[in-house]
Amino acid sequence: MIASSPSVQISCITMIARQDDEETPLLQRPERPTTKTPLPWDQFWIILLLQVSEPLSYQTLSPFIPQLIRDIGVTHGDESQVGHYVGILESSYYAAHVLTIFHWSRLSDHIGRKPVILTALLAISVSMLSFGLSKTFLGLVVSLVVGESFDGSNSVIKSMVMDITDVTNLPKAYGYIPIPAMIGQTAGPLIGGLLFRPADRFPDIFGRSELLKTYPHLLPCSISTIFVSIAWLVTYFRLKESVTTRTSLWELIKGGLFRQSYTKPRQPSSNVLVNPGEANPGEARSTLLPLRALLTPKVATVAANYATTGLFHVAFSSVLPVFYATSIELGGLSLDPPRIGAILAAQGAAHGIFQLVFYARLHDHFGAGAIHFTGVSSGIPIVILFPVINALARAHGVGLAVWLCVATQLALTISLIMCYPSLALFVRTAAPNRASLGATNGITQMFIAGARIIGPASAASVFSCSMQEGHDAWLVYYLTAIAFLAIGVSLLLPRDPSVWEDHR
Repeated sequence: MIASSPSVQISCITMIARQDDEETPLLQRPERPTTKTPLPWDQFWIILLLQVSEPLSYQTLSPFIPQLIRDIGVTHGDESQVGHYVGILESSYYAAHVLTIFHWSRLSDHIGRKPVILTALLAISVSMLSFGLSKTFLGLVVSLVVGESFDGSNSVIKSMVMDITDVTNLPKAYGYIPIPAMIGQTAGPLIGGLLFRPADRFPDIFGRSELLKTYPHLLPCSISTIFVSIAWLVTYFRLKESVTTRTSLWELIKGGLFRQSYTKPRQPSSNVLVNPGEANPGEARSTLLPLRALLTPKVATVAANYATTGLFHVAFSSVLPVFYATSIELGGLSLDPPRIGAILAAQGAAHGIFQLVFYARLHDHFGAGAIHFTGVSSGIPIVILFPVINALARAHGVGLAVWLCVATQLALTISLIMCYPSLALFVRTAAPNRASLGATNGITQMFIAGARIIGPASAASVFSCSMQEGHDAWLVYYLTAIAFLAIGVSLLLPRDPSVWEDHR
């Protein structure tokens, strides 16, 4: 036996300890914070207000878009084509989103979050007002495309939440995010369903208005415009910038649209909100990275999960109001816009309440990865309930059995909607550094927007085909295939995002 020297023994012990430390990333580490940082409520409430704007505006349109497509005559009376045109309208919206969202997100890393958010709010206001004054299908498409081309708020606000939080309070922050989504998804359908054709529904109040008779969807669109305008004023006067170092837009233009800005040092900006968990925010943010450096395997994994989850969610969401509005004989439920609006509002309220009360607790017990896997798995029974609901309506009419199945289907979507805050937690740990957080968010949002281009048009077209004789189950097959794809991609994620953070 060969004796080893004490120095060699110490070296071996050190290597074993280091190896053991590297191979056990889930063990509690001494450098990880043990106390939770309080949320910066002086700014966080404004972020919650901003989160209402987009869902309120675009959910306002959901209840009456199928009827609006019929009224403008683009289908020439062919009921089976309503879903097809609804899908085209929604896909054009997401096409504009996918072409611009990354650029707005990356721009926010340079010039700051606040200017991009102000631009987005202005774009939403103009888009909604233009939509309310449009009487042709082309006008509706242009209104949504132009508005969405300048709307980078969804990704930028997510980046701002990550800017002002740390690993101890980010899950809690995402527990509050459902509140504005719930308000927007509840109030939007109610506004759209109740105030569509106000001259007919409320003749004593609006019966003499020729403007509202000519543009029956102007009133709900105008209410959304007013709310977004108020949000713009609050943002302009009260919101603080969360990007600690900024480059002026003129310097970016002179530098060739970001080509020189990666190596050029940026001057610290004043009046910014500093992350309470960072002692030196300038060092924590590091330097901006080019696009190729951002496309790491971790970012690609999160982006793929966003894409597949978003593809299923938007395909289901685009078909749902069309399914409700379609006659029972053709495969739907024959519901009117007010009732559709009430159902979608109840769905939005349930999503928000459940996520607010239970998400942080579920995250602490099961982890973001498990929550995401459960959410995409719920897509299978969600899809199967479509033919079950219609079969019950054909056999017994829209009675108690139908409403129980509708409630079950909407309850299952609660699990699906919780995929998004879970994936957002993975984005933070997947980002190569804090300086490129906005660009990383932009990449993931670009992927999900790309999936959403395909989702509405394809799902609505398949639904239209399902109305034809012999094609009854096409929609079920199509959505089930997407759900299985999302389940498979979700297996690439770890149980908890901290695993990636530990292996940086």
